[in-house]
Amino acid sequence: MTSNSLKAAMQLVRRASYLVAFTGAGISTHSGIPDFRSPRSGLWEQVDPLDVASLHGFRRHPERFYTWIRPLARTILDAAPNPAHLALARMEQAGHLKSIITQNIDMLHERAGSRAIHEVHGHLRALTCIHCFAGFPAGPPIDAFIASGLIPRCPCCGHVLKPNIILFGEQLPMRALIAARREARRCDVLLVIGSSLEAYPAGELPMLAYRAGAALVVINLRETALDPLAEVVIREDVIDALPLLAAALQNEV
Repeated sequence: MTSNSLKAAMQLVRRASYLVAFTGAGISTHSGIPDFRSPRSGLWEQVDPLDVASLHGFRRHPERFYTWIRPLARTILDAAPNPAHLALARMEQAGHLKSIITQNIDMLHERAGSRAIHEVHGHLRALTCIHCFAGFPAGPPIDAFIASGLIPRCPCCGHVLKPNIILFGEQLPMRALIAARREARRCDVLLVIGSSLEAYPAGELPMLAYRAGAALVVINLRETALDPLAEVVIREDVIDALPLLAAALQNEV
């Protein structure tokens, strides 16, 4: 049965002239990728993020970062898009969804078929040398690292390579951030999907959209700080809610 909040969201997205989605880790948990803050299962439950996933920590002890990310990298590379990712891709392909702003590094939106994606926390497609700043495709070095545990090193200077993901204390990628801010200001409806909105500055983008006049639709199992400002709050699983929204845009429900 479709909830009243989901019906209200369907009406909003049908009327939207510029619909944008903002996604967080909660959209990928059904693909087997853990989020960061869930009790017992979150990625920060067993480690200090400033120790293993900060730029300062990486420069001092890259082996700690690589020990932490090795099982996660294997999970990400083995993961497949779930019904929520696929629903957003269908919405874009049908011309309804204009873009996706994502905090995720897992590249599942791209694998699902979405094209207008702004990855504000980076991705695992490439590696950059922290010494000479040479860049390389991540595929072979990351595959070799997952298999052997040997930390990827720059073939030019021999220093450690860092995945192009944003660590604590590191600036967000400027092109992606500028594009995400543009989309936040431009949209008239923003779907906020599977994000706790606790990671800044990316977590401020929905507020930027709200201040520019957009209606917010929050789809998250737990409360967020933006719930009181949202036009609609949906407490349903994203893999249930998003396919229904996609179908509503195609006049199937």
